[in-house]
Amino acid sequence: MIPEKRLPVTFHSATLLLAIDLIGTFVFAVEGSMAAVQSNLDILGLMVLAFATALGGGIIRDVLIGAIPPNSICNWRYPAAAFAGGAIVFFQSSFVNKVPESLITTLDAAGLALFAAAGAAKALDFNIHPFLATLMGGITGVGGGTIRDVLLARIPSVLRADVYAAAALAGAAAMILALRLRARPAVATTIGIAVCFTLRMAAVHRHWNLPKVAGH
Repeated sequence: MIPEKRLPVTFHSATLLLAIDLIGTFVFAVEGSMAAVQSNLDILGLMVLAFATALGGGIIRDVLIGAIPPNSICNWRYPAAAFAGGAIVFFQSSFVNKVPESLITTLDAAGLALFAAAGAAKALDFNIHPFLATLMGGITGVGGGTIRDVLLARIPSVLRADVYAAAALAGAAAMILALRLRARPAVATTIGIAVCFTLRMAAVHRHWNLPKVAGH
């Protein structure tokens, strides 16, 4: 069997990848905790939701690419960032109750963009084909939010939101394309994050939707 020839696309910036991952973890933990407050969960439920929202997508990605044990299990910084986000929301719950829906949407889009870029970057570093690395970026971005919605017994955002998973895939693809064109990791990452965030926010404000089956 002739071995598959892989495209020379790599990330190789451990510090930048860690920083993006931790920022995304904190942002998604805050967003998940805010959803817990709105659902009237107690502190344990809030922390569970913060952890699941912040780290669920990364755990799924790591298992799929063979990064075992996942970072969220072997690196204390990840659960620390998740629980810190949850604690901040818990102790500022009176303020959180007054947070407008637009801010929650913005936080969600920011977390989505950060995780899409980080997920694709880590997949590339594990020698995953760029096409599949794009999918890993999408899974990283939407995985935690999907687990959150399932725990709250509601239809996951990825299945109902305007251009949600598509935005994550677009951001991951844009970052990988920039790396393919020899952009520096910091520049490529910025491009990927900007593409995902901009597309998601534009879809929300302009009510863009993906095509559906005619008559439904």
